[in-house]
Amino acid sequence: MSISFELNGRSVSVEADADTPLLWAIREDLHLTGTKFGCGIGLCGACTVHINGRAIRSCITPLAAVAGAQVTTIEGLDADGRHPLQKAWIAKQVPQCGYCQSGQIMQAATLLKDFPNPTDADIDAVMNGNLCRCMAYARIREAIKLAAVEMASAAAPVKTQEVSRG
Repeated sequence: MSISFELNGRSVSVEADADTPLLWAIREDLHLTGTKFGCGIGLCGACTVHINGRAIRSCITPLAAVAGAQVTTIEGLDADGRHPLQKAWIAKQVPQCGYCQSGQIMQAATLLKDFPNPTDADIDAVMNGNLCRCMAYARIREAIKLAAVEMASAAAPVKTQEVSRG
């Protein structure tokens, strides 16, 4: 069966069974390996991608569920890898082993859409399902807050001063 969808802004089509996990189509058929396999049952978050702008676990999402949808992986979050979250992850030296980080960043991107100025409670609630075996949770929280500040300043209108001529 051929299933078509948009992946990182381009149209793709995958020949696979409708119940094939999206994760395997992304990694094996489309050769994007930033999205990781973790638990295979949607509990760890390593496989998090966006479908139509919302974070989902690609290891338990059947390929048929994304027919006609917009799917974004870590590779598509920013064409140059300069999304405020990616820059904050580097600035705060979040990754240790790095395995869970693409899923963490993708979940955090949805968090910042819903909570542009997140509290610790907001971060804990939304990021709760993304596990980090290196226990980098404090740095993850710091990076999310740093990205939120950058995103807020980028969205703020630029104030201009009127010059008096007299």
